[in-house]
Amino acid sequence: MILVDSNIIFDLLDNDPQWCLWSGAQIQRCVQLDKIAINAMIYAELSPRYRSEAKVDKLLKELMLDFVEIPRSAAFLAGKAHLLYRQRGGAKTSVLPDFFIGAHATVLGCPILTRDTRRYAAYFPTVPLIAP
Repeated sequence: MILVDSNIIFDLLDNDPQWCLWSGAQIQRCVQLDKIAINAMIYAELSPRYRSEAKVDKLLKELMLDFVEIPRSAAFLAGKAHLLYRQRGGAKTSVLPDFFIGAHATVLGCPILTRDTRRYAAYFPTVPLIAP
């Protein structure tokens, strides 16, 4: 399985002039390699653009993205990574979506397709990143 970060999906939705082609090609490549998926955090990041769950679900089907639940062990790891982030001077007080996504990928033992590697690399160094 490969988790697909919301920035990749936004590149496609926005027809981003810099990233749309790269992100689209990566989605196609990843579909050929393995199952691609999102979790609840990524779903939540996508939802403001749509009026209903059915519309988000239609997008997932069009992009061949599965939905996978975040297990408790990943939530625990996300909290620990967030604590380390705060100890290093991170400003946000709530657990950021990237920590849930990175922890989920760690627990699943799967890569993340993303353009935003900073937090993943810093707090989840064992997670393979598919990035430019």
